[in-house]
Amino acid sequence: MRKLTYYVGTTLDGFIAAPDGDYQFLMPYVGGEFLSHLCAEYPETLPTPGRAAMGIAEAPNRRFDTVLMGRGTYDPGLAVGLTSPYAHLRQIVFSRGLTESPDPAVEVTAADPLTLVRELKRQDGLGLWLCGGGELAGQLLPEIDELVIKQSPVAIGAGVPLFRAGFAPHTFALVDSLVFPNGVIVRTYGRTAAPTSG
Repeated sequence: MRKLTYYVGTTLDGFIAAPDGDYQFLMPYVGGEFLSHLCAEYPETLPTPGRAAMGIAEAPNRRFDTVLMGRGTYDPGLAVGLTSPYAHLRQIVFSRGLTESPDPAVEVTAADPLTLVRELKRQDGLGLWLCGGGELAGQLLPEIDELVIKQSPVAIGAGVPLFRAGFAPHTFALVDSLVFPNGVIVRTYGRTAAPTSG
């Protein structure tokens, strides 16, 4: 069965974007050894224009063949004319307000995220990448199998949280941790069974 991975950048205080959805303040940390790691291990998570700029436009998808995002994650690229940000992946945007796709390569759906992800997991293929945002991640939390958190050494005080959901504990185990010279820490967590009381 395919795995759903929430692979996302965050601040020290657990925000994936500013209150207005902007995440450009995280971009200064995407460089050096950390960028080399992204290109080598997660090349499909770089936007298509970024892959071309890095000389890895033809790099094969290593982990994912499908990207899932909310409209808040899709809109910043759309605002600058990037209608198909991950042309090398199947792109699915969850939105109740955007009724028509701006690009034939992008699927826009108002379907229930949990139902659709469960259906996608039963299909053959590489993994499913949830790239944002916080509300969609909150809805999909019961189906997230793996968290890959790219934590930058910055705190912002307020913004879009990693998950926007009601209280419901979900447990994960630390599988791997990498520290880069620029202060970025990449932690990988796998889902575990909930602890039992007793």
